[in-house]
Amino acid sequence: MPVYTLPELPYDYSALAPVISPEIIELHHDKHHAAYVKGANDTLEQLAEAREKESWGSINGLEKNLAFHLSGHVLHSIYWHNMTGEGGGEPLAVDGVGELADAITESFGSFAGFKAQLTKAAATTQGSGWGVLAYEPLSGRLVVEQVYDHQGNVGQGSTPILVFDAWEHAFYLQYKNQKVDFIEAMWQVVNWQDVARRYAAAKSRTDVLLLAP
Repeated sequence: MPVYTLPELPYDYSALAPVISPEIIELHHDKHHAAYVKGANDTLEQLAEAREKESWGSINGLEKNLAFHLSGHVLHSIYWHNMTGEGGGEPLAVDGVGELADAITESFGSFAGFKAQLTKAAATTQGSGWGVLAYEPLSGRLVVEQVYDHQGNVGQGSTPILVFDAWEHAFYLQYKNQKVDFIEAMWQVVNWQDVARRYAAAKSRTDVLLLAP
């Protein structure tokens, strides 16, 4: 079975400056994201050993570790592509992301309402976590979720399409304890083309939750 690998950044370390410093991007990707990849692979090996030995005493901890590290890997893999040095503003029809713009208005009433909700969700996540815009397949709408650490408080089956990392390692070297300032600055580098691509993909896939009985 293939193991998880650290994806390359789609830009160089300085591409998101001054919103995010090169030092933060390097540490965040090369150290923190890499640690989640290693953690997921290590946990898979430990689960294989548990199956081989039929030793299940640590199963609860191993399952939690796998969820933590794998979700960290997935969310960070989305995060890097959600940003661009030429990003920001609002998704507009003229940018080829009109379907996303319409969905945001339909789901949240306005872009301003959506922006305020995601900003507040990311900034007030208790402890470490994420603010996430996700596609929810049962209703076919967009929702904002808070992800504690890398796991909790999300709707089962929802697909993240825009993620704001609110862990301290994402901003502390530059923004100190001003997490709200970092979240506000993040809007300047949102890659709406990438978010629109993820929205279209989430809508088009056949979800098990929607299959007829």
